Amino acid sequence: MELAYIPSPSRGVLYLGPIPLRGYAFCIIIGVFVAVWLGNKRWIARGGRAGTVADIAIWAVPFGLVGGRLYHVITDYELYFSAGRDWVDAFKVWEGGLGIWGAITLGALGAWIGARRRGVPMPAYADAVAPGIAFAQAIGRWGNWFNQELYGRETHVPWALHITSSADGRMPGYYHPTFLYESLWCVGVALLVIWADRRFTLGHGRAFALYVAAYCVGRGWIEYMRVDDAHHILGLRLNDWTAMIVFLLAVTYIVVSAKRRPGRETEVEPALSAAGEGTEAPAATDTDAKAAGPDSPDSSDAKTAADPEDQAKDEAPQDEDPGNAGSEDAGVKDGAGSAKKG
Repeated sequence: MELAYIPSPSRGVLYLGPIPLRGYAFCIIIGVFVAVWLGNKRWIARGGRAGTVADIAIWAVPFGLVGGRLYHVITDYELYFSAGRDWVDAFKVWEGGLGIWGAITLGALGAWIGARRRGVPMPAYADAVAPGIAFAQAIGRWGNWFNQELYGRETHVPWALHITSSADGRMPGYYHPTFLYESLWCVGVALLVIWADRRFTLGHGRAFALYVAAYCVGRGWIEYMRVDDAHHILGLRLNDWTAMIVFLLAVTYIVVSAKRRPGRETEVEPALSAAGEGTEAPAATDTDAKAAGPDSPDSSDAKTAADPEDQAKDEAPQDEDPGNAGSEDAGVKDGAGSAKKG
């Protein structure tokens, strides 16, 4: 008997009357809220508008859930379509089984649709939400703890996970808590992206690519420790191959993007900037000019704008004193007459 270990919950669902409250679903929901909250703060800091991240997430989250489930069902089809299995179970997302690769792929498609509708550049949005996605994964992995799944090899370390369920081929015992390893790794990835983003002013999708690359490194060694059934290619689990390929793609994107588009975007919501530039102050009216008073500069401007013809008349040259002008003309005539007489 182990003296120290991580206990597994006796059950992963509580009932509020007839309504089931599943730990796995709660972890996913909390993770989504954290991702949107942090992404919104980072988006505003980049010059975006509050609420844009949530609006786009309305598209990204459902697409991500569908993509994650599809990847799991396709890569583990034996669990749902082999002899003695019920294919309806493929729709029971609450029982666990979301593949991160499918979730990110289709989630990105949904985010692209939402970003396009808002006139937002997709790379800038991805950079803003990248750390939040990593934190969401860290929280979501605890859903595997509620379901007693995704554990590693048998071990006797003090932090071993005690599996008590024997359902679906499980063997009670003490195993590496790979769900915990990945959760902690994702927290580290989120902190790394936040630090690197501030230190190197990452932009044009490079913060998101850094998140993807860093996650793949951790997923590779954690996946190698797992003992659940999986497809193997050349002795490696399918997810190990996927992690290596995606890692290379992410690193390639960082290098190429840094050369072609260095620095960070100067604006992340062009529509917002255009609205600000297109707004002009309303022209002053006569009523405003009267209210401002005769000595007010605004009053003078209003008068000028209201009657340009009066302004032209005012600018025309005028004699200072008509009476004096007449006297001067008379003097000239008298002088001329005197000259003739002389």
